[in-house]
Amino acid sequence: MKKRFSMPDTYVIIFFVVIFAAILTHTVPVGKFQMEKITYVTESGTKKTREVPVAGSFTYDLNEQGKPLIKGVKFFEPGGNVGISNYVYEGLTSGDKWGTAVGVIAFIIITGGAFGIILRTKAVEAGLYTLIKKTKGSEYLLFPIVFFFFSLGGAIFGMSEEAIPFSMVIIPIVIGMGYDAITGILITYVSTQIGFATSWMNPFSVAIAQGVSGIPVLSGAKFRIAMWTFFTVLGIIYTLRYAKKIKENPQLSISYETDAYYRNDFNLSEQENTEFKLGHKLVLLVIFLGMAWIIYGVVKYEYYLPEIATQFVIMGVTAGIIGVIFKLENMKVNDIASSFRKGAEELIGAAMVVGMAKGIVLVLGGASAGESSVLNTILNWVANGLSGLPATVCSWVMYIFQSVFNFFVVSGSGQAALTMPIMAPLADLVGVSRQVAVLAFQLGDGFTNLIVPTSGILIAVLGIAKLDWLVWAKFQIKLQGILFFFGSMFIILGVLINLQ
Repeated sequence: MKKRFSMPDTYVIIFFVVIFAAILTHTVPVGKFQMEKITYVTESGTKKTREVPVAGSFTYDLNEQGKPLIKGVKFFEPGGNVGISNYVYEGLTSGDKWGTAVGVIAFIIITGGAFGIILRTKAVEAGLYTLIKKTKGSEYLLFPIVFFFFSLGGAIFGMSEEAIPFSMVIIPIVIGMGYDAITGILITYVSTQIGFATSWMNPFSVAIAQGVSGIPVLSGAKFRIAMWTFFTVLGIIYTLRYAKKIKENPQLSISYETDAYYRNDFNLSEQENTEFKLGHKLVLLVIFLGMAWIIYGVVKYEYYLPEIATQFVIMGVTAGIIGVIFKLENMKVNDIASSFRKGAEELIGAAMVVGMAKGIVLVLGGASAGESSVLNTILNWVANGLSGLPATVCSWVMYIFQSVFNFFVVSGSGQAALTMPIMAPLADLVGVSRQVAVLAFQLGDGFTNLIVPTSGILIAVLGIAKLDWLVWAKFQIKLQGILFFFGSMFIILGVLINLQ
């Protein structure tokens, strides 16, 4: 009897990547770029200053013999330094409240807790059950609507982390409707990342990339709006075809066994008598107003993790108070605290992934262009290798490079600030417009968020769906290939029309 293959846990995958990164530090020399401060104007008219690398300024650190220095990481480092065995702690405690890893970890835990309170009221379930009953079997048609608005959110305000709490609500209900967790992920997380990747105004990706590249923010919007429309329609068609297949035969789903976790609890046939009360309606109103506030704040005032997390807390606590007043599911004051704790517990594993993934970058020397690291050396090697290629090939290789680089630097704004000051002037040298270089960045960065195991947001959504990363990768690889193919076509089209 053959032994059944056991899928390695995401933590195991990251551990072996850390080992690979450590091996690289013993074979690849370290180097750094000179840095300069640049100022650019955002879409809201705010002036932003960033420190970015100077193209062509790369230098190796040298050893005592005057040769490029190979600075192999040690197994253990005291004094707060980074060794192979230090990657978990150092990764978890790195960064600040504005980004990876501490900020993102806090955001995941807090929003998980806030939506834990909202879920405790059963308002979202009651609303959806009522809506499904009124659609009389045509709930299938709700998928393109949800997909469209989530993709639009990704395009307008960089919706990404916000998909986590919505997945907590939508995935179980989609399973209860007779579909599977994959369908739920497609209409929540996948849709946001398609919008994120093809956006014309994403403040955390394309806007920063254009700003540091020295081209007008929001330029090339018509081309990108057309691109967003194409990929959103493509995603909707793909989702509907897949959902139809699973509805006809649920056992075809690779998540069929793990879906059992939700299947019994969210069986629609048992919810026919669910009453949609005034308290439920008020909780949904709070969610609607809260999301409107978030969108307004991000677009108008450039709210980021601290502000958005706080808005989710306000939404959650307000929903809890309504639940207590209207006795939804017999809620009491202590239930607000316990449901917050339970919601946070659901996502603690995913939050850990963010820190561990950051540990990979720290083992490689960090993601700062001004400090010596292996990543800087690799970035310089790629830039030098691209300089002799034809324009079309160069732009396509840029796309591939940005896709691979996103494994190590998942932050869109971080990757833009690190790579675009190098790629933008390089694009000038090889006859590619800087707009196309930005296009290669945003498509490479956004689409690969759908599959890289170092994305804490992806792992959080998979955790909600009770799916191992390799199970998801087995499904996603086909869609990933489709997105990559059409992304390549848009890159080549951008070169042919000299997108400016």
